[in-house]
Amino acid sequence: MQRYLGPMVDLAERDESLPERAEVVVIGGGIAGVSTALFLAERGVDVSLCEKGYVGGEQSSRNWGWVTARNRDMRELPLCLESGRLWSEMNERVRGETGYRRTGSLRAFTSIEQQATGSAWLDDARQFDFPARLVSAAEMNQMVPASGGAFAGGLYAEDDGRAEPQMAAPAIANGARKMGAKIFTRCAVRGLELSAGRVSAVVTEHGRIKCSSVVLAGGGWSTLFLRRLGVRLPQLLVQASAMRTVPFESAVAPTLYGDRFSLRKRLDGGFTIGDPFATLTDITPDSFRFAGDYFAMLTMSWRRLGFRFGRRALREWTRTNSWNLDQISPFEQVRVLDPAPVQSLLKNTHKALVAALPEFADVPIAQQWGGLLDVTPDAVPVISDIEKIPGLFLICGFSGHGFGMGPGAGHLMADLVTGKPPIVDPTSFRYSRFTDGSNPKPKAGF
Repeated sequence: MQRYLGPMVDLAERDESLPERAEVVVIGGGIAGVSTALFLAERGVDVSLCEKGYVGGEQSSRNWGWVTARNRDMRELPLCLESGRLWSEMNERVRGETGYRRTGSLRAFTSIEQQATGSAWLDDARQFDFPARLVSAAEMNQMVPASGGAFAGGLYAEDDGRAEPQMAAPAIANGARKMGAKIFTRCAVRGLELSAGRVSAVVTEHGRIKCSSVVLAGGGWSTLFLRRLGVRLPQLLVQASAMRTVPFESAVAPTLYGDRFSLRKRLDGGFTIGDPFATLTDITPDSFRFAGDYFAMLTMSWRRLGFRFGRRALREWTRTNSWNLDQISPFEQVRVLDPAPVQSLLKNTHKALVAALPEFADVPIAQQWGGLLDVTPDAVPVISDIEKIPGLFLICGFSGHGFGMGPGAGHLMADLVTGKPPIVDPTSFRYSRFTDGSNPKPKAGF
């Protein structure tokens, strides 16, 4: 085990000696990266994964563990549904424990207006045969008896579930390794080598791997990595904070999503708690580079978004954007993004939770942590090739939805790399939407 401020994460098995060559190199050991490696290895592709820190060390172990299609943007919903199906068979697939359990998920409404918005969303979702239904106030009181009538109704998705973020990415990485993938940790990729404009190798801190394709699954680091290659990726990091309780018996069975708190049962008997809307953004150079891209999102969500100039901001203001491949890179200087939780946000979250569910008032909090979400201007991920550099593929920008979508996204990326029919239509996830004048915008949530 390794401990940072964040939760303790199971350690994935690792390989020692870099190969001279691989067909595909995956950069990044989060849920998207290890899932891509898994599905490539299943197809017999010679794949190596390089992670600068440890598998699942950043947001893939710091999220809330939701595996849900409920409330999702219609552009994401087909992939969310496919991902849920893959999660349901993942333990067997990797011969390991990801913590996945099908529990259902419940969006709690506090007003008639929210119910109307939820009903409209459900009408749109029916085109995908999504198994969900509206719940009355009376049924909410049966499903969440501790609420004492705090909710006006809800939307229940019976096929949704949860998994354990500290277990899942390592278990999937180990599964990929059993199928032939090579996994290298503390092995930062400094950059790419190109031949005639096409990917020909990656250069790591420990040596060079020749390859014909590279999948960049770098999360919030992807923008910096691509900038060195002359590729502009509008993406900003937004900090969320979470906490977990000690083991506690509660009648709340499905994962529960409210206006100012969410919670889900953990395998250890405790609950993971957070606020789905309370986030904090550091003012960095990228805040100005991409200000125009995020105007629509800022207009939509400014009431719940905080700003600050802190330690991370100072580091990025002084960080180099260019380095030689024989020099130490920024990816080695900061192995793990490990922000401290924002106490004021967690205090407000706990207050809202106790107001709705008084049984949590005296339940001890065992741990608090922070994490950084990589957010795109339309809050939809990029799962795509980069036409400017043949052989380079990008999977990032999940905007807080990446854990649940991880297996489906990895499957789709493996489809794109190998030229197989895609598991879902990848059009909405193309990188070129940021360069072809599409001007993508986020959709309001509820």
